[in-house]
Amino acid sequence: MTANQPTSETQAQSGNLPAAGELYLQHHEHIFRFIWSRVYDGPLAEDLTGEVFTRMVANLPNYRDRSLPFRAWLYQIARNLIIDHHRKESSVQGLKEVAQSDTVSPEEKAETALTLERVRRALERIDPAQQEVVELRFLAELSLEEVATVMDKSVAAVKALQHRGLASLKAHLKD
Repeated sequence: MTANQPTSETQAQSGNLPAAGELYLQHHEHIFRFIWSRVYDGPLAEDLTGEVFTRMVANLPNYRDRSLPFRAWLYQIARNLIIDHHRKESSVQGLKEVAQSDTVSPEEKAETALTLERVRRALERIDPAQQEVVELRFLAELSLEEVATVMDKSVAAVKALQHRGLASLKAHLKD
């Protein structure tokens, strides 16, 4: 794309539905994985992911690429939806789904489920801010700058939280 061509974001803002669809295709999988990593419920994660993109379309006219890159803006919408969901639910759902592929043996599914459950429990034992940084960085694959923007913190603060979070996670996984 040349510098003179409008981005998918600006095209979608002007009502171009195929451009909005392109944004969905570009970001759907990452947003879904981020939400799933926080709710551990596939159908709920699908519903919340759909709501992220519904809100994206509804709020595109108000989006301005100033200090919040588009991708980080989507994660902020997802984060707010997750917070709203947890406020409504009194308890966090357990891990319900493991890889659905028929090529995975029952033993591998069980091992994966146990590993994911162990990591989930270890994540729940670390500081919530550290947990959020680890999930945004490694599950959602956001850059340090994007995590800093989403969490309204400095990059240095995110680096420190990430370092302490990974150390805590490692310690809890050794237990």
